Amino acid sequence: MQDSVELDSVDWQILEELQNDATLPNRVLAERVGLAASSCLQRVRRLREQGVITGSHIDVNPAATGLALEAIVAINVRPHTRQVVDQFREFVMKQPETRSLLHVSGQADFLLHIAVADTKHMQGFLVDKIASRTEVRHFTSSIVLEQLHTKALTPPRHLRPKRRRRS
Repeated sequence: MQDSVELDSVDWQILEELQNDATLPNRVLAERVGLAASSCLQRVRRLREQGVITGSHIDVNPAATGLALEAIVAINVRPHTRQVVDQFREFVMKQPETRSLLHVSGQADFLLHIAVADTKHMQGFLVDKIASRTEVRHFTSSIVLEQLHTKALTPPRHLRPKRRRRS
């Protein structure tokens, strides 16, 4: 896949609609973006083939599943080598508490988003699974007080395509 794909205004409308509701039937999506159903389907297929659309998902409320406590854990690992990073990433992504993991620059090496049942569960996860790892040098945790739903990725106004691509 190339780094960047040229998207027109209709492509962006399709992406916004699908990010807000990935379960939209093609017929409804086509109506919302002003295309024939067959043209809309072709565009969605092209966006998938080009790697712009990489999947679809549903949102699950962790509290409704008994995992009411969420936290962000900033973690430092040493040595910060490819092998250590890859092994740590693989380990963390296998943990059922993991919601997402970001490998970042700055003070922390990783930001880990977890969902747990309660503070005892969180303590066990942090002490038994994270702190016990030999490559983990330091970590801090912050309890999530409120999470606002992420919005659909859209280009900044000055980068928005003005028109449709000609087929």
